[in-house]
Amino acid sequence: MAFESLGDKLQGVFKKLRGKGKLTEKDIKEAMREIKLALLEADVNFKIVKEFINKVSEKALGADVLESLTPSQQLVKIVNDELTEMIGGTEAQTLQFSSKSPTVIMMCGLQGAGKTTATAKLALHLSKQSRRPLMVACDVYRPAAVKQLEVLGKQINQPVFSMGTDTDPVTIAKEAVKYAVQHGNNPVILDTAGRLHIDEELMEELRNIKAETNPTEIMLVVDAMTGQDAVNVAKTFNEQLEITGVILSKLDGDTRGGAALSVKQVTGKPIKFASVGEKLNDLDVFHPDRMASRILGMGDILSLVDKAQAEFDEKEAIALEAKIRKSQFDLDDFLSQLKQIKKLGSFSQILGMLPGVDRKMLDAVDTEENAKRMVHIEAIIQSMTQEERRNPKIIGANRKIRIAQGSGTRVQDVNQLLRQFADMQKMMKQLTGGKQQKMINRLRKMR
Repeated sequence: MAFESLGDKLQGVFKKLRGKGKLTEKDIKEAMREIKLALLEADVNFKIVKEFINKVSEKALGADVLESLTPSQQLVKIVNDELTEMIGGTEAQTLQFSSKSPTVIMMCGLQGAGKTTATAKLALHLSKQSRRPLMVACDVYRPAAVKQLEVLGKQINQPVFSMGTDTDPVTIAKEAVKYAVQHGNNPVILDTAGRLHIDEELMEELRNIKAETNPTEIMLVVDAMTGQDAVNVAKTFNEQLEITGVILSKLDGDTRGGAALSVKQVTGKPIKFASVGEKLNDLDVFHPDRMASRILGMGDILSLVDKAQAEFDEKEAIALEAKIRKSQFDLDDFLSQLKQIKKLGSFSQILGMLPGVDRKMLDAVDTEENAKRMVHIEAIIQSMTQEERRNPKIIGANRKIRIAQGSGTRVQDVNQLLRQFADMQKMMKQLTGGKQQKMINRLRKMR
């Protein structure tokens, strides 16, 4: 994630303080100096860092911290609160929709920021909310931009309005809105053109599109990997177009990420979404408080729950629970659960949302060897017959050789999977037997 380095440094500061029973003014000033350097190295805007450190220092040097029995925890809370405020406050900001259909969402930003992909991600996100988005190809300058949006539209099964590359983008936008009215599409998402650098010609075109379509939302797509340039870009676009929100792209990249922390303060406009991966469903509503917690190593359980609720099938979960209670959990169910978990992201992404998980642990989990192991498990189960998946006990030596050959693995790999699955079944029997089962039944009656 973009804030890994910053998070590691801030967590290192607090780790030093936890070893002290009481904090002195000197301890706090030293901690403030290290936090300041960590933020500057992460590319957070200098003025914002100065203001942030002043606010934290003022609160940290108060009696509540210095005389507290848990001063380091009090300091973490102050930093967490101020960091949350810096990047947007405690409430996530959602898209606004016009009372008169269709709502127009205008996407803007520099070339290479990921506008077209962000357009498709946003359309997919909104389609899951039972909306009928229409993506509009207004970038007639970048080679293959129109084609790219059409390909993405097919991938997510959402419509794309285009008029080729010989029509004026303002005309395309106007016609798209008319089309949406006639066909019941809402919202209309305009994928506008970008440039390598901001120029007057680009801004004039965007101002004209804005004047003709009257967008409810003007979303600026900012590449989180571009450092302080991202802040300057956001400031200029906001001055010229009066943006309503920001989508951070490439937030999963290997970047210092501090520019992302500066955008809200510089523009006064909220970060509404963050692109956290390359897949088209890797777009999350931006929760400033959750992001602050993750940076400080406090985890993000709520986002993990949101992801699970979005990806897991409720009926399937109920059926699986019934199977577990009846000790009927088989290798088909195991394979199904592996596929569900993969939808949530890599193991490091999942663990990164849990409190107390450090960087070394994530690096150890997300190795290439572990990724291969997941592929092998799927291949082994898929190489079994239906009967073998339901009743693994029938798998003898000859069957193991056949399964290993069919999955491109070794007999040892098949044996390891079967042992692990047998252990899992034993554990499930223990959890659903005796006192535990009685407790589950009681809780069910209490609902």
